[in-house]
Amino acid sequence: MCRWAAYLGEAVFLEDIITAPCHSLIAQSPCAQAKSPTNGDGFGLAWYGDRPEPGLYRDILPAWSDPNLKSLCRQIKSGLFLAHVRASTGGATSRMNCHPFVSGRWSFMHNGQIGGFEKIRRALENSLSDEVFDQREGTTDSELFFLLMIDQGLASDPQGAVSRATGRVIEASRRVGIEPALKLTAAFSDGEALYAVRYATDDHAPTLYTGAFAKRAGHCIVSEPFDRDGGDWQTIPPSSFVTMTRGGTGIRPFAPAAAPLALVG
Repeated sequence: MCRWAAYLGEAVFLEDIITAPCHSLIAQSPCAQAKSPTNGDGFGLAWYGDRPEPGLYRDILPAWSDPNLKSLCRQIKSGLFLAHVRASTGGATSRMNCHPFVSGRWSFMHNGQIGGFEKIRRALENSLSDEVFDQREGTTDSELFFLLMIDQGLASDPQGAVSRATGRVIEASRRVGIEPALKLTAAFSDGEALYAVRYATDDHAPTLYTGAFAKRAGHCIVSEPFDRDGGDWQTIPPSSFVTMTRGGTGIRPFAPAAAPLALVG
């Protein structure tokens, strides 16, 4: 499984989370506390600054061996950013398959997978509107799930869009006669708020934590804590949706919503 970290608050150097802590995202890339401890199939950053759309940097090298990543993290300051190290569960190791994925002002990254994806991929892609499908660049289930969210009204209803996208995946699985097997721990942002979801169709949702950072100047949402020296991390329970703004953090129950898998064409 992948590892990721997201931050919202006063502007900080990206290195303060991605490279500097004792168990930073870079440290996690070869040695995560997960079923798949090595995350060497690429990495990516999406950060927000003075423009509405995020900056994006992705590459296929292991995060621990890319000096450009370390240099960027040392120089760039941002009050909202997402960072991801990838352990592929499907899809080639290519820049287009590295997280985060970006559409307009939105950015998205994911830890998890859609079980039986090869059997339902075509149905899910065919359910997208032409406008959204044209944004498809890679081959991963993660990017496709992001596009399903966009198609289901992400711009106006973030939690509802994730619920309906989840419902589409479940419905597609049932239509081909396989048991739905979705693991979904994701973070995404519109440049103002930071959202996250933790859900699985079984009892093993990938981990998710929130915590204060930089003397409470900001907050993080992470798949694995980056501070092993007594950091104050809150475990987000399964089937939860997190909304983080500069005014505070809210956690609500999350469940799939019915979303008919109508084919567009």
